[in-house]
Amino acid sequence: MRFNKLDLNLLVALDAMLAERSVSRAAERLHVSQSTMSSSLTRLRTYFEDELLVQVGRKLELTPRAETLKEAVCDVLSRVDTAIATQPQFDPTQSDREFRMFVSDYTLVTLMPHLLALARRQSSTVRFQLSPLPQMDRPQRALERGDADLLVIPRNYCSREHPAEVLFEEEFNCVVWSGSRFAHAGELTLDQYVAAGHVVTQPTGTDQPTLESWFMQRHGIVRRVEVTTYSFVAAPFVVIGTECIATVHGRLARLAQRSQPLKLHAFPVPMPRMEQAMQWHKYRTHDPGLVWLRGLLHEAAWLMDAEQTAGARPTASRFP
Repeated sequence: MRFNKLDLNLLVALDAMLAERSVSRAAERLHVSQSTMSSSLTRLRTYFEDELLVQVGRKLELTPRAETLKEAVCDVLSRVDTAIATQPQFDPTQSDREFRMFVSDYTLVTLMPHLLALARRQSSTVRFQLSPLPQMDRPQRALERGDADLLVIPRNYCSREHPAEVLFEEEFNCVVWSGSRFAHAGELTLDQYVAAGHVVTQPTGTDQPTLESWFMQRHGIVRRVEVTTYSFVAAPFVVIGTECIATVHGRLARLAQRSQPLKLHAFPVPMPRMEQAMQWHKYRTHDPGLVWLRGLLHEAAWLMDAEQTAGARPTASRFP
């Protein structure tokens, strides 16, 4: 099919090459040969009268024209996918659909078990692909490239260009080893907190600070960092056997305390609660499968807190 003399099949190849900045990786992504992809690039260069991808050192870089095309092409393909590929109805007990979700390891261990249990309870036949979060400077790119159906991220990381809903709020606790001096010192003071060594989490792929790090910087609280880890889940385990403090999501801290010799303290000064949200592409708001998944996530968030409140996994649901 052609539009203004352009073979529209080439848009798929163009989208892959602009995203990957590599002919070979784009070919792998689309399951075609490298020579086929090279031929597509030649035809695209002729049509746009632009090189699109140019060699700079050992890498291919986008030309200014390619930069302007990148989001436009992705947007067009997303609209086509939404209009044509989305089924008008969705039955989780009959569907073989795979939902691709980008989540942190914190979300993976606190919220996702409840989502999967609910899906099983509904006799759902869908599949889930749970992947680590992409670069947090622009996580919505994963939605726009079609790499993810849904993101579960802090509200302040969400893009204004796409819809988002808050799933739950989270506080932070200071976690210490039960054998440390801080475990028996009563309430943790700010002076004690600042004087201690710290375990700090910095996710890979971004220089953007986490919420607690942003709070420290804004309020001039300087921590003496002894250990930096990429994993939120690892942080409370790393303090065991040390005099370090880890500032950890409250639900994760309580989960770790069930099996490990840990003591939890309130943070010594008021800290804003984190809003954990889900975000999806604006063109897929009415996708019946995503409507079902978003509802399931809200129910999973409720069950997650019901379990922690009761101390055991609930058997009933407040949702029909």
